Amino acid sequence: MKQLIPGEIRTLTVKREVPFGWFLASGQEEVLLHQAEIDRPLAIGEEVHVFLYHDHQGRLSATMKSPKITKDTYHWVEVVDVVPKLGVFVDIGISKDVLVSSDDLPPLLSLWPQRGDQLYCSLKTDRKGRLLANLADEETIRQLATKASESVFNQNVRGRIYRVIKAGASMISDVGYIGFIHESQRRREPRLGEVVEGRVIAVKEDGTMNVSLLPRKHESIDEDAGMIYRYLESRGGAMPYHDKSNAEDIQARFQMSKAAFKRALGRLMKEDRIYQENGWTYIKHKEE
Repeated sequence: MKQLIPGEIRTLTVKREVPFGWFLASGQEEVLLHQAEIDRPLAIGEEVHVFLYHDHQGRLSATMKSPKITKDTYHWVEVVDVVPKLGVFVDIGISKDVLVSSDDLPPLLSLWPQRGDQLYCSLKTDRKGRLLANLADEETIRQLATKASESVFNQNVRGRIYRVIKAGASMISDVGYIGFIHESQRRREPRLGEVVEGRVIAVKEDGTMNVSLLPRKHESIDEDAGMIYRYLESRGGAMPYHDKSNAEDIQARFQMSKAAFKRALGRLMKEDRIYQENGWTYIKHKEE
């Protein structure tokens, strides 16, 4: 008789009732189906389909609830908790959340998924027999993919990050296009499982895309101008930065190039919202 192990859906026989549930049997092995995991009345001797998992005390248990993922099936599952040094827990549709080990996550904690992000996973067991969520590899993700055509060039695209490496991040769009975001095409590094929005800057022969998370120039000016103006307001209407400021200082403060900073200042001055004097920039308060 096949051994009972977590992560599998098995057909077991109802053997005996106890105050807190039922014991199910496979040969000489028994496993508890807790009262909270039963979705219909049971009778001794009948066969039931159950999913096996470890409960909160680490005991092998059964549930009649169907998991979103198994060892053989993948699905998008939501991150419900983040535990530094341990990993992230995902909701697989049963009463016990399952761990994605830190060993399978990016080295930097800032690139780990946050609550509400989603990961494409199946299930696996480690050497100690513990049930874990298994992140899909590149080949598995590509089975979901749809080839992009040239018509999507320069179009906006929305998708979820499924892989992060030093050179950049990979995403799969809402319609299944695979895109790569080079490190030069972002202001910050997106995290695993995050939803991002960008624009298609190239469509390759294999139907994958290159995507930029940087705004178009006119969008960038508006965004940068708004950031600068909000910073001015937070400082009472004055800041020690102007169009001759050091590029490194501008980058450190605003995370933008000096050229972008000057364009944004130019926009604000053209709109008569700011002025510069003695190496400082001020909000221009119009007379009533």
